[in-house]
Amino acid sequence: MCGIVGYIGDKNAVEIIMTGLHRLEYRGYDSAGVAVVKDGRIECVKSLGKLVVMDAKLEEAKLAGPLGIGHTRWATHGVPSEVNSHPHFDGAKEIAVVHNGIIENYQELREQLKAEGVDFRSQTDTETIAHLVRKYYDGDLFAAVKRALQDVEGAYAIGVICKDNPDVMVAARHGSPLIVGLGENEAFIGSDVPAIMKYTRDVLYIDNGQVCEIRRDGHKIEDLEGNPVELEVKTVDWDDAAAEKEGYPHFMLKEIHQQPNVIKNTLAGRVHEGSDEVQLADMALDPQELKDCQKIVIVSCGTAWHAGLVGKYLIERFAKVPVEVDVASEFRYRDPIIYPNTIVIPVSQSGETADTLEAIRIAKSKGAKVVSIVNAVGSSIARESDGVIYQQAGHEIGVASTKAYTSQICCFSLLTIYLAELRGEMSKDKAREMIAHLRGLPEKIEWILDNHDAVKNCAADPKYRDAQSALFLGRNVNFPSALEGALKLKEISYIHAEGYGAGEMKHGPIALVTNELPVVCVAVQSDTYDKMVSNIQEICARDGIVLSVATQGDEDIKQHSADVIYIPECFEPFSPILVAVPLQLLAYYIAANRGCDVDQPRNLAKSVTVE
Repeated sequence: MCGIVGYIGDKNAVEIIMTGLHRLEYRGYDSAGVAVVKDGRIECVKSLGKLVVMDAKLEEAKLAGPLGIGHTRWATHGVPSEVNSHPHFDGAKEIAVVHNGIIENYQELREQLKAEGVDFRSQTDTETIAHLVRKYYDGDLFAAVKRALQDVEGAYAIGVICKDNPDVMVAARHGSPLIVGLGENEAFIGSDVPAIMKYTRDVLYIDNGQVCEIRRDGHKIEDLEGNPVELEVKTVDWDDAAAEKEGYPHFMLKEIHQQPNVIKNTLAGRVHEGSDEVQLADMALDPQELKDCQKIVIVSCGTAWHAGLVGKYLIERFAKVPVEVDVASEFRYRDPIIYPNTIVIPVSQSGETADTLEAIRIAKSKGAKVVSIVNAVGSSIARESDGVIYQQAGHEIGVASTKAYTSQICCFSLLTIYLAELRGEMSKDKAREMIAHLRGLPEKIEWILDNHDAVKNCAADPKYRDAQSALFLGRNVNFPSALEGALKLKEISYIHAEGYGAGEMKHGPIALVTNELPVVCVAVQSDTYDKMVSNIQEICARDGIVLSVATQGDEDIKQHSADVIYIPECFEPFSPILVAVPLQLLAYYIAANRGCDVDQPRNLAKSVTVE
């Protein structure tokens, strides 16, 4: 899996494809390739490593043509190599395919094709698609792709070209995201909007089981059985600058600094000054269904799972609905019990996370209603949900999620107030108070960003920068903050880090405490503050290095801490939004000081569209 770009028109496809692939670098990749149709043949260039290597090889090869497809690969089948990189070809090298996803029955297909005399060049599942298209090709590429995909099981987004069809590009999807961009006498395909938004803002969101024949002057879409499909052209209103760093050394730092505006955007149109109501325009569920809800199940992965844990604390405390939080990959395989009047809330930045999508389908098959928290408008999760709360966070490029996480918690905060009022568990005065607290968060985040010298100083200190391991501790609503802080550090700095509920420290992790172990303690003002201080004292008694995240004005915490990072005073249930910011900055600056590739940490991809 990773990034797909394709072009058909009168310009040089290679230049457009490479521009698009560079825009998709945030997804992470290990190799790349481009193929074009020109003068009755297909020419291809592939490379290992970063796209700058590919740029040099393309310049040397002088590759050009008006029809082409390109791909950046993140290995799932077969080691990273030029042979395993995309595009993949049929035996005669007349048909080329790029693919995101995983073909689950590829071994079976491979053996069948081998028995028919097909020789395979690569270890990949994708190559089977190219040979299947060839098997069914009789001059009509569109028909051949539709027929080939009837044999395929699994997830795919594909782009296909053929040397004998210089005026046609075919695209199809099932499970993995794919869009078609429309221009004047030209068209594009991409696995994400940034790949093509330099050239067009008019897009078609291809849905599961749909195949699109794309020509310079038009297109047609059918399902695999040949039934015509009409899709509405959507206009993307993203600012093109969203794909640029705007002077920051890394996208991650830029996105951390965007968070005041992100929270404003998440709240925009939903709460107003002095109001006691939350407006959720895309909820799309009958209010009675929400009133009758007996249980909520939150399903998500990684950072979104941590946001879901915060959501559990909020919803149970204020809306009085029991909440389970499941890792989506576990939910889908444990035969979950879904009672009547259960609402499932999937959380996903990309809206394409494979495990979360499958969890939705299982939940719906058991009768649950689905209300998703998603950043990507028009994504698969959004389309398959009964209602949506869009994060409105803008495109996130850094692989390690920052602004998406805080906007997800903000969405849970809005949903909590909405549910609590609807169910009669919250007075209008309390709702008005909580909305005011939410509206005050952007200014408080600005204060953290303007006063983060303490974070930078800690990140430069060898006792943190050069650590081999770290612990993160928190309690109550900031227990998930400890988990998220540890995840951020390990993701981008490669320092081993674990998050724990502080009360659990005595049940094992305290054995790790030495005078070389940093322990980051979230000790903001709260009902559990005194308990947190007791945990900190236990670490100090064993010579641990304590870095406390505390509330501005708390001078007492200094006597128990090697260093202190402050956040402004705030309403405790919403404090995870503020706590996240210094923890993100700490991870960022430590990683930058260690010389790590912050935006594209090793082995990680932004959008995990396979299991």
